[in-house]
Amino acid sequence: MAELSNRLTALLGIEYPIIQEGMGPFKTNRIAAAASAAGGLGTVSMPGMTKDPAVGSRLLRENIEQVAASTDRPFAVNVPVGRDAAGTVLPVSEAYIRAVVEARDSDSTLSRQLVALTTSAGFPGEFRPLIRDAGLVHMHKVGSTKHARKAEDAGVDVIIASGYEMGGHTHATPVHTFVLVPNITEAVSVPVVLSGGARDGRTLAAALALGASGVAMGTRFIATEDNTDWHTAYAQKILDAGEGDDMVFPAVYGPARGLHNAGVDRLLEIVRTNEMSQDELTRWKDEALIRAQEDGDVDNGAMPAGQVVSGIHELVSIAEFIPRMAAEAADILRRLAGVGQPVH
Repeated sequence: MAELSNRLTALLGIEYPIIQEGMGPFKTNRIAAAASAAGGLGTVSMPGMTKDPAVGSRLLRENIEQVAASTDRPFAVNVPVGRDAAGTVLPVSEAYIRAVVEARDSDSTLSRQLVALTTSAGFPGEFRPLIRDAGLVHMHKVGSTKHARKAEDAGVDVIIASGYEMGGHTHATPVHTFVLVPNITEAVSVPVVLSGGARDGRTLAAALALGASGVAMGTRFIATEDNTDWHTAYAQKILDAGEGDDMVFPAVYGPARGLHNAGVDRLLEIVRTNEMSQDELTRWKDEALIRAQEDGDVDNGAMPAGQVVSGIHELVSIAEFIPRMAAEAADILRRLAGVGQPVH
């Protein structure tokens, strides 16, 4: 769609400026393939934050190859970057970054399709040369203007500005999307993607009006007909949730936003009583996420989700949803440009 073509779509080789976020620690292969096939950018999620690095790397490579076999369009991989107490990147995060680079280097098909690596949680500064030299578009998620400037100075190609209302890992200092995105677009020269609160053509148009080049969404893609990797009970919880049903809780790499349930209450009790070691607690969190996503334990698992759940009421087909969202945004922007129709 020519009206929405911009630096972001050109850089990634996609039709619409719509990105499916990384949504680990369980796989998002079918969602990613569907999002890319529909003209957006699908994202392969990392398979676990407490996996043995060798096992995790192998699983990630398998997921990458499955998506590449399911669509001929570009896609990305998301790797959260954790660090230990000494500031060193965790072995599993490093293994995932290297697995992405090695996959692209070893296969000519993958080198054409695997176009981008998204990093989040922490900044992988020491791995910037590796990512750059692999020819990957490096997208990095931030929650502050300071971190956006730092990422641009390090050579990152795209900034994902994630507002406090987003699902999954969020930020210790709350800055909401409507404030954060224009702050960041004024501060950096690289393309900026809005993450947090996007769900339809109206929110895509709003993101573009704020100076962003596109949107990234996670929660909206959970409640899709294509999300057959995840248990249907999770998607139903998204559809049933309303305003105030979400909360922020301590996750693996910092605070995260998700739906309130008995699992989150149990997590808060574990943290309060200090009954587990840090390694045990991290593994518990990882397993709680997978219990909800894979097994459908929506009572005792952990369910990342953004505040946008209150506006999501039906399952959609990704093949229909992404072009429709783009068309709605283009129509809104045409009307706002003053084609003689009243704006309501």
